[in-house]
Amino acid sequence: MNIEKMTAVEIGKKIKGKELSAPEVAEALIGNFRDREFINAYTEFDADTIKENARKAQEAIDRGEAGSVLAGVPIGVKDNISTKGELSTCASKILEGYKPPFDATAVDKLKKAHMFVAGKMNMDEFAMGSTSETSAYGPVRNPWNPDHVPGGSSGGAAAAVAAGAAICALGSDTGGSIRQPASYCGVTGFKPTYGVVSRYGLIAYASSLDQIGPVAADALDCAAIMDVISGIDANDSTTISLDQKESFLDSMTGDIKGRIIGVPEECFGEGVEDDVKAGVESVIKELEKCGAKAKPIHLPFIRYAVPTYYIIATAEASSNLSRFDGVKYGYRSKDSNSIDDLIINSRSEGFGPEVRKRILLGTFVLSSGYYDAYYNKALKMKRMIIDGFEDAYKDCDVIICPTAPMTAPRLGSSLSDPMKMYLSDIFTVSVNLAGLPGLSVPCGFDKKNMPIGAQIIGAAGRDKTVLNMGYAYQKVTDHHMKRPEV
Repeated sequence: MNIEKMTAVEIGKKIKGKELSAPEVAEALIGNFRDREFINAYTEFDADTIKENARKAQEAIDRGEAGSVLAGVPIGVKDNISTKGELSTCASKILEGYKPPFDATAVDKLKKAHMFVAGKMNMDEFAMGSTSETSAYGPVRNPWNPDHVPGGSSGGAAAAVAAGAAICALGSDTGGSIRQPASYCGVTGFKPTYGVVSRYGLIAYASSLDQIGPVAADALDCAAIMDVISGIDANDSTTISLDQKESFLDSMTGDIKGRIIGVPEECFGEGVEDDVKAGVESVIKELEKCGAKAKPIHLPFIRYAVPTYYIIATAEASSNLSRFDGVKYGYRSKDSNSIDDLIINSRSEGFGPEVRKRILLGTFVLSSGYYDAYYNKALKMKRMIIDGFEDAYKDCDVIICPTAPMTAPRLGSSLSDPMKMYLSDIFTVSVNLAGLPGLSVPCGFDKKNMPIGAQIIGAAGRDKTVLNMGYAYQKVTDHHMKRPEV
């Protein structure tokens, strides 16, 4: 049985029907990982631990304790999401060897559903990057072409799912960090409405923007994972509850008749590669055949989204990362003669160049004399972006645009041109600023045979509408089923 060609839901159903067992799935996953180790998708992958986790999951299933359709299914977890007793380093030298004494709420829910953790996924250091090249563990490679990046910051998660080295994964999305790598690797990635999934145990980059979400083969898998990880959490006061009349999975009907698709003209103009534009336009045409209607809309604020995002995100990062000082935990410099030297040297040696750059930028925009000129102005722009989306959804149910303006660039090209890397997030960051749900679905390939992703964006709280739109598209196409020959 070829497990790497199966979705998480399919595997879960076969385990429930006793056609497969969790230990058999674990053995297959371990074999796939070893064959694809070159993509460097994991920061930690311990075969013995995975086998033990699978054994315990199967025992619970055999006792009749498994309620979720995903019971017995392994899931990778991004390295910035806390897992009890397992390395959670944010792919940074400064958290070298750190093992949290607790599970993130999302991980705890996965374990209670009798899924099991299958390693920690490589990523951009502290989720700061769009290529997964800034990791202290070395860059992740795109399985479609190892000379290209997988996107970021959840690049390890997306690359592993694409390569069959993971069935599904949990990532985090601050400005597109689930959706953009999903697009680059030809898999499906979902960023929920802000607050639908608890952030407790997610090591923060920018707290008002961060959100945990699934990376998987298709929208159906994403819906099944959302049923497990969503909901109110007493440990996170920002969590919210959606309408629970039906589960995420039950709401995947594929019926989109009469739904209005907003097509923003600003997202199909200059700077968008022709192949990407054609791929996304094909999604809209397929959905129209399914009964949806497309209409042009305007999102004039898109041009201001990137500077607004980077001011707010770096300001929050400057504050959040101040706790990593070499005193309490993590990396400590050995070359220090005073407490000031210890903090300065530990942070200088422990953080990579991209993280240091963003901390400096964030500290600058929060400093006296610049707070009003930059940070306060960015907050006002954020409010305008929220209002702009609310106006747009008066005329449509979802918005469809490219996930990224180009396909995956070659390794090294983005780091040598940081502005190009930042602009690759132009269509994703506004979704985080407004706290909206967004889904990236594979929709074809460019002339270099690199995947293209289309982004489906919904109004706040309309997560099921977004996922169902993606499911409707995937019912009539097969782009999400294609995998690289690795």
